[in-house]
Amino acid sequence: MRTPKFWNNKGIISTFFLPLGFIYSSITSLRMKYIRGNKVNVPVICIGNLTAGGTGKTPVAISVAEILQESRLNPFFVSRGYGGKLKSIPVDNKIHIAEDVGDEPLLLSKQARVIIDSDRYKAAKIAADIGANIIIMDDGFQNPYLRKNLSFVVVDGGFGFGNERPIPAGPMRENLDNGLKRADAVIIIGKDTKHIAKRVGNIPVFKGTMKPALKTLKGKKVIAFAGIGRPQKFYDTLQSLEAKLVETIDFPDHHNYTKEELEKIIHKSQGLNAKAYTTSKDFVKIPLELRENFNVLEIEIDWENKEEFKSFILNHIKIA
Repeated sequence: MRTPKFWNNKGIISTFFLPLGFIYSSITSLRMKYIRGNKVNVPVICIGNLTAGGTGKTPVAISVAEILQESRLNPFFVSRGYGGKLKSIPVDNKIHIAEDVGDEPLLLSKQARVIIDSDRYKAAKIAADIGANIIIMDDGFQNPYLRKNLSFVVVDGGFGFGNERPIPAGPMRENLDNGLKRADAVIIIGKDTKHIAKRVGNIPVFKGTMKPALKTLKGKKVIAFAGIGRPQKFYDTLQSLEAKLVETIDFPDHHNYTKEELEKIIHKSQGLNAKAYTTSKDFVKIPLELRENFNVLEIEIDWENKEEFKSFILNHIKIA
Protein backbone atom coordinates (compact mmCIF):
# COMPACT_ATOMS: atom_id res chain seq x y z
CA MET A 1 0.00 0.00 0.00
CA ARG A 2 1.02 3.61 -0.50
CA THR A 3 0.90 5.96 2.47
CA PRO A 4 -2.24 8.12 2.02
CA LYS A 5 -1.63 11.87 2.14
CA PHE A 6 -4.57 12.38 4.52
CA TRP A 7 -2.68 10.44 7.20
CA ASN A 8 -0.75 13.65 7.80
CA ASN A 9 -3.76 15.65 8.99
CA LYS A 10 -7.10 15.36 10.79
CA GLY A 11 -9.22 16.46 7.85
CA ILE A 12 -12.58 15.31 6.51
CA ILE A 13 -11.36 12.04 4.95
CA SER A 14 -9.52 11.00 8.10
CA THR A 15 -12.53 11.84 10.28
CA PHE A 16 -14.81 9.78 8.00
CA PHE A 17 -12.69 6.69 8.65
CA LEU A 18 -12.27 7.34 12.37
CA PRO A 19 -15.00 4.90 13.58
CA LEU A 20 -13.27 2.07 11.72
CA GLY A 21 -9.99 3.23 13.20
CA PHE A 22 -11.31 2.97 16.73
CA ILE A 23 -12.46 -0.61 16.06
CA TYR A 24 -9.03 -1.52 14.65
CA SER A 25 -7.22 0.10 17.57
CA SER A 26 -9.50 -1.53 20.15
CA ILE A 27 -8.92 -5.00 18.73
CA THR A 28 -5.15 -4.47 18.86
CA SER A 29 -5.34 -3.21 22.45
CA LEU A 30 -7.37 -6.22 23.56
CA ARG A 31 -4.94 -8.64 21.90
CA MET A 32 -1.94 -7.04 23.57
CA LYS A 33 -3.67 -6.91 26.95
CA TYR A 34 -5.08 -10.41 27.22
CA ILE A 35 -2.83 -12.69 25.14
CA ARG A 36 0.16 -13.89 27.10
CA GLY A 37 2.96 -14.90 24.78
CA ASN A 38 5.25 -17.90 24.90
CA LYS A 39 8.86 -17.59 25.91
CA VAL A 40 11.90 -19.17 24.27
CA ASN A 41 15.13 -19.92 26.13
CA VAL A 42 17.16 -17.17 24.43
CA PRO A 43 16.67 -13.37 24.56
CA VAL A 44 14.36 -11.78 21.97
CA ILE A 45 14.88 -8.26 20.63
CA CYS A 46 11.94 -6.77 18.76
CA ILE A 47 12.49 -4.13 16.08
CA GLY A 48 9.01 -2.73 15.47
CA ASN A 49 7.01 0.39 14.91
CA LEU A 50 3.70 2.00 15.78
CA THR A 51 2.76 3.12 12.28
CA ALA A 52 2.05 1.48 8.94
CA GLY A 53 4.50 2.16 6.15
CA GLY A 54 8.27 2.34 6.00
CA THR A 55 10.20 3.63 8.98
CA GLY A 56 13.54 1.92 8.42
CA LYS A 57 12.94 -1.21 10.51
CA THR A 58 14.83 -3.57 8.20
CA PRO A 59 18.07 -1.51 8.03
CA VAL A 60 17.86 -1.07 11.81
CA ALA A 61 17.39 -4.83 12.31
CA ILE A 62 20.41 -5.52 10.08
CA SER A 63 22.49 -2.99 12.04
CA VAL A 64 21.46 -4.54 15.38
CA ALA A 65 22.50 -7.98 14.08
CA GLU A 66 25.88 -6.55 13.07
CA ILE A 67 26.35 -5.02 16.52
CA LEU A 68 25.54 -8.36 18.18
CA GLN A 69 27.92 -10.20 15.86
CA GLU A 70 30.65 -7.72 16.80
CA SER A 71 30.06 -8.89 20.38
CA ARG A 72 30.57 -12.51 19.26
CA LEU A 73 26.92 -13.43 19.56
CA ASN A 74 25.01 -15.56 17.07
CA PRO A 75 21.76 -13.71 16.24
CA PHE A 76 18.99 -15.17 14.10
CA PHE A 77 16.14 -13.17 12.62
CA VAL A 78 12.57 -14.36 12.85
CA SER A 79 10.16 -12.92 10.32
CA ARG A 80 6.60 -13.41 9.18
CA GLY A 81 7.84 -13.78 5.60
CA TYR A 82 5.17 -11.46 4.23
CA GLY A 83 4.46 -12.18 0.56
CA GLY A 84 6.15 -15.59 0.59
CA LYS A 85 4.60 -19.02 0.15
CA LEU A 86 6.90 -21.06 2.42
CA LYS A 87 7.00 -21.23 6.21
CA SER A 88 8.86 -22.84 9.11
CA ILE A 89 12.13 -22.87 7.20
CA PRO A 90 15.54 -21.18 7.28
CA VAL A 91 15.91 -18.72 4.41
CA ASP A 92 18.62 -19.45 1.86
CA ASN A 93 19.20 -16.47 -0.44
CA LYS A 94 21.07 -18.72 -2.87
CA ILE A 95 17.98 -20.75 -3.71
CA HIS A 96 14.96 -18.84 -2.42
CA ILE A 97 13.28 -15.93 -4.19
CA ALA A 98 10.91 -13.26 -2.87
CA GLU A 99 7.87 -15.28 -3.96
CA ASP A 100 9.08 -18.08 -1.67
CA VAL A 101 9.99 -16.21 1.50
CA GLY A 102 9.19 -12.50 1.05
CA ASP A 103 11.46 -9.58 0.23
CA GLU A 104 12.60 -8.50 3.70
CA PRO A 105 13.76 -12.00 4.81
CA LEU A 106 15.97 -12.16 1.72
CA LEU A 107 17.63 -8.89 2.70
CA LEU A 108 18.02 -9.94 6.32
CA SER A 109 19.57 -13.27 5.31
CA LYS A 110 22.60 -11.44 3.91
CA GLN A 111 23.52 -10.46 7.48
CA ALA A 112 22.37 -13.44 9.58
CA ARG A 113 20.23 -16.56 9.40
CA VAL A 114 16.47 -16.07 9.11
CA ILE A 115 13.57 -18.32 10.09
CA ILE A 116 10.18 -17.44 8.60
CA ASP A 117 6.76 -18.29 9.96
CA SER A 118 3.59 -16.34 10.69
CA ASP A 119 3.78 -18.02 14.12
CA ARG A 120 6.72 -16.04 15.47
CA TYR A 121 7.05 -18.27 18.56
CA LYS A 122 7.39 -21.33 16.34
CA ALA A 123 10.04 -19.56 14.25
CA ALA A 124 11.92 -18.46 17.37
CA LYS A 125 11.89 -21.98 18.79
CA ILE A 126 13.35 -23.35 15.55
CA ALA A 127 16.04 -20.66 15.61
CA ALA A 128 16.98 -21.44 19.22
CA ASP A 129 17.06 -25.18 18.50
CA ILE A 130 19.52 -24.79 15.61
CA GLY A 131 22.01 -22.45 17.22
CA ALA A 132 20.71 -18.94 17.88
CA ASN A 133 21.76 -17.49 21.23
CA ILE A 134 19.77 -14.32 20.60
CA ILE A 135 16.82 -13.57 18.33
CA ILE A 136 15.91 -10.41 16.46
CA MET A 137 12.21 -10.16 15.73
CA ASP A 138 11.77 -8.18 12.53
CA ASP A 139 8.51 -6.29 13.07
CA GLY A 140 5.98 -7.87 15.43
CA PHE A 141 5.69 -5.15 18.07
CA GLN A 142 1.91 -5.74 17.93
CA ASN A 143 2.34 -9.53 17.92
CA PRO A 144 1.73 -10.82 21.47
CA TYR A 145 2.51 -14.49 20.84
CA LEU A 146 6.28 -14.30 21.39
CA ARG A 147 7.57 -12.64 24.54
CA LYS A 148 10.21 -9.98 24.03
CA ASN A 149 13.12 -9.10 26.29
CA LEU A 150 13.84 -5.79 24.60
CA SER A 151 11.55 -3.78 22.30
CA PHE A 152 12.53 -0.89 20.06
CA VAL A 153 10.04 1.34 18.26
CA VAL A 154 11.47 2.77 15.03
CA VAL A 155 10.10 6.14 13.88
CA ASP A 156 10.67 8.07 10.64
CA GLY A 157 11.89 11.48 11.77
CA GLY A 158 10.26 13.21 8.82
CA PHE A 159 6.85 11.60 9.28
CA GLY A 160 6.61 10.93 12.99
CA PHE A 161 3.22 9.53 13.95
CA GLY A 162 1.29 11.38 11.26
CA ASN A 163 -2.09 12.53 12.52
CA GLU A 164 -1.82 10.01 15.41
CA ARG A 165 -5.08 8.36 14.36
CA PRO A 166 -5.57 4.57 13.96
CA ILE A 167 -5.71 2.75 10.61
CA PRO A 168 -7.52 3.54 8.28
CA ALA A 169 -8.08 7.10 9.62
CA GLY A 170 -4.34 7.49 10.13
CA PRO A 171 -1.11 5.49 10.23
CA MET A 172 -1.28 4.19 13.81
CA ARG A 173 -1.27 0.44 14.33
CA GLU A 174 -2.38 1.02 17.91
CA ASN A 175 -2.94 3.82 20.41
CA LEU A 176 0.27 5.83 20.63
CA ASP A 177 0.48 6.09 24.40
CA ASN A 178 -0.36 2.39 24.89
CA GLY A 179 2.37 1.41 22.46
CA LEU A 180 4.98 3.66 24.03
CA LYS A 181 4.32 2.07 27.44
CA ARG A 182 5.61 -1.25 26.05
CA ALA A 183 8.65 0.23 24.33
CA ASP A 184 12.05 0.05 26.00
CA ALA A 185 13.44 2.68 23.65
CA VAL A 186 12.59 4.70 20.54
CA ILE A 187 14.84 4.90 17.49
CA ILE A 188 14.43 8.01 15.33
CA ILE A 189 15.66 7.63 11.77
CA GLY A 190 16.50 10.91 10.04
CA LYS A 191 16.16 14.47 11.24
CA ASP A 192 13.57 14.82 13.98
CA THR A 193 11.38 17.39 12.24
CA LYS A 194 8.23 16.21 14.04
CA HIS A 195 9.63 16.63 17.59
CA ILE A 196 9.34 12.92 18.28
CA ALA A 197 11.92 12.92 21.09
CA LYS A 198 9.79 15.42 22.99
CA ARG A 199 6.54 13.56 22.23
CA VAL A 200 7.72 10.21 23.64
CA GLY A 201 8.58 11.65 27.04
CA ASN A 202 11.06 9.86 29.28
CA ILE A 203 11.63 6.83 27.05
CA PRO A 204 15.29 6.48 25.96
CA VAL A 205 15.81 7.79 22.42
CA PHE A 206 18.50 6.78 19.94
CA LYS A 207 19.08 8.51 16.64
CA GLY A 208 20.44 7.39 13.32
CA THR A 209 20.38 8.35 9.65
CA MET A 210 20.18 6.37 6.43
CA LYS A 211 23.64 6.46 4.92
CA PRO A 212 24.02 5.46 1.25
CA ALA A 213 27.01 3.35 0.33
CA LEU A 214 27.59 5.54 -2.73
CA LYS A 215 29.49 8.80 -2.31
CA THR A 216 27.83 10.66 -5.16
CA LEU A 217 25.74 10.42 -8.31
CA LYS A 218 26.52 13.97 -9.32
CA GLY A 219 25.29 14.72 -12.82
CA LYS A 220 23.99 11.20 -13.45
CA LYS A 221 20.55 10.89 -15.06
CA VAL A 222 18.43 8.51 -13.01
CA ILE A 223 15.04 6.85 -13.26
CA ALA A 224 14.07 5.75 -9.76
CA PHE A 225 11.36 3.28 -8.78
CA ALA A 226 10.34 1.73 -5.48
CA GLY A 227 7.66 -0.41 -3.89
CA ILE A 228 8.09 0.71 -0.27
CA GLY A 229 5.90 2.49 2.26
CA ARG A 230 7.36 5.95 1.70
CA PRO A 231 9.22 6.01 -1.64
CA GLN A 232 9.89 9.75 -1.39
CA LYS A 233 12.60 9.00 1.19
CA PHE A 234 14.42 6.93 -1.42
CA TYR A 235 14.09 9.68 -4.03
CA ASP A 236 15.31 12.28 -1.54
CA THR A 237 18.39 10.17 -0.87
CA LEU A 238 19.19 10.00 -4.57
CA GLN A 239 18.81 13.77 -4.83
CA SER A 240 21.10 14.22 -1.85
CA LEU A 241 23.71 12.40 -3.93
CA GLU A 242 23.12 15.05 -6.65
CA ALA A 243 21.52 12.64 -9.11
CA LYS A 244 19.38 14.16 -11.89
CA LEU A 245 16.02 12.46 -11.33
CA VAL A 246 14.34 12.38 -14.73
CA GLU A 247 11.45 10.22 -13.54
CA THR A 248 10.18 8.49 -10.40
CA ILE A 249 7.78 5.53 -10.42
CA ASP A 250 5.87 4.45 -7.31
CA PHE A 251 4.63 0.92 -6.72
CA PRO A 252 2.65 -0.41 -3.74
CA ASP A 253 4.62 -1.62 -0.71
CA HIS A 254 5.85 -5.23 -1.13
CA HIS A 255 4.97 -5.10 -4.84
CA ASN A 256 5.96 -8.13 -6.89
CA TYR A 257 7.21 -6.88 -10.25
CA THR A 258 6.09 -8.38 -13.51
CA LYS A 259 8.51 -8.87 -16.37
CA GLU A 260 6.45 -6.41 -18.41
CA GLU A 261 6.78 -3.68 -15.76
CA LEU A 262 10.52 -4.16 -15.50
CA GLU A 263 11.06 -4.21 -19.27
CA LYS A 264 9.09 -0.98 -19.53
CA ILE A 265 11.46 0.67 -17.03
CA ILE A 266 14.48 -0.71 -18.93
CA HIS A 267 13.11 0.72 -22.18
CA LYS A 268 12.51 4.13 -20.56
CA SER A 269 15.97 4.28 -19.04
CA GLN A 270 17.62 3.37 -22.34
CA GLY A 271 15.54 5.93 -24.22
CA LEU A 272 16.50 8.69 -21.76
CA ASN A 273 20.11 7.50 -21.48
CA ALA A 274 19.54 7.19 -17.72
CA LYS A 275 20.43 4.66 -15.04
CA ALA A 276 17.55 2.79 -13.39
CA TYR A 277 17.91 2.77 -9.59
CA THR A 278 15.84 0.99 -6.97
CA THR A 279 16.05 -0.05 -3.31
CA SER A 280 17.65 -3.19 -1.89
CA LYS A 281 14.18 -4.41 -0.90
CA ASP A 282 12.95 -4.07 -4.50
CA PHE A 283 16.12 -5.36 -6.13
CA VAL A 284 15.78 -8.83 -4.58
CA LYS A 285 12.44 -9.21 -6.40
CA ILE A 286 13.94 -8.62 -9.84
CA PRO A 287 14.59 -11.85 -11.78
CA LEU A 288 18.27 -12.72 -12.07
CA GLU A 289 18.26 -12.45 -15.87
CA LEU A 290 17.13 -8.79 -15.69
CA ARG A 291 19.21 -7.51 -12.77
CA GLU A 292 22.12 -6.31 -14.90
CA ASN A 293 19.80 -3.58 -16.18
CA PHE A 294 19.21 -2.11 -12.71
CA ASN A 295 21.25 -0.44 -10.02
CA VAL A 296 20.60 -0.76 -6.30
CA LEU A 297 21.16 1.97 -3.75
CA GLU A 298 22.62 0.18 -0.73
CA ILE A 299 22.09 1.92 2.61
CA GLU A 300 23.12 1.43 6.21
CA ILE A 301 22.33 3.09 9.53
CA ASP A 302 24.79 5.73 10.70
CA TRP A 303 24.21 5.93 14.48
CA GLU A 304 24.57 9.22 16.31
CA ASN A 305 26.16 7.34 19.22
CA LYS A 306 26.75 3.72 18.28
CA GLU A 307 28.65 2.77 21.44
CA GLU A 308 25.87 4.09 23.66
CA PHE A 309 23.31 2.18 21.61
CA LYS A 310 25.40 -0.98 21.75
CA SER A 311 25.81 -0.70 25.54
CA PHE A 312 22.07 -0.23 25.95
CA ILE A 313 21.37 -3.45 24.06
CA LEU A 314 23.97 -5.55 25.86
CA ASN A 315 22.92 -4.23 29.27
CA HIS A 316 19.31 -5.26 28.67
CA ILE A 317 19.86 -8.84 27.56
CA LYS A 318 21.27 -11.84 29.36
CA ILE A 319 22.98 -14.58 27.42
CA ALA A 320 23.11 -17.95 29.14
